[in-house]
Amino acid sequence: MSDPAGPAGQAHPGSDEAEAAPPDERETEAAAQAEALAKMEDLWRRALADADNVRKRAARDGAQLRAQERAAVSLAWLPVLDNLELALAHAPSAGDPLVDGIAAIRSQAIDTLARLGYPRIDAENVAFDPRIHEVVSVSETDEAPPGTVLTVLRPGYGGTDTILRPAAVVVSRAVNADRG
Repeated sequence: MSDPAGPAGQAHPGSDEAEAAPPDERETEAAAQAEALAKMEDLWRRALADADNVRKRAARDGAQLRAQERAAVSLAWLPVLDNLELALAHAPSAGDPLVDGIAAIRSQAIDTLARLGYPRIDAENVAFDPRIHEVVSVSETDEAPPGTVLTVLRPGYGGTDTILRPAAVVVSRAVNADRG
């Protein structure tokens, strides 16, 4: 019988038992490796979450920047559209081909602003809405209920959530005999 252990139970060099670590050391090392693996997985998950947040923030910032630029360019074109309307208001006749051409360009500009998210606000005889209207004058009348838009002096562009320019309007007020 050959015993790998020599006298007094000591292991001989080169035996399998000499190379194996005691069970407590193996368990400690396995626990340390498991802990290190858990930390790496946690860091990996955090890195993925951070990358996802950066991607979402970049998409949100890009959309916001595009909306701001679209608004800035649209706002810069409003004086041109206003001048086209002034030209049409002072045009000699509607049968003139030049006047018809200017009217077509004006309509195209209004349609373009609407496609960009800024529809024209020029409805009369509607309730006053402070989000889309700007009161420039008040008129006493019995013809319309108080708070009704009587006249649009300058059209506005936009909706209730994205207003480019409010419509300048004349609003009705109830007739009061005490006012002189």
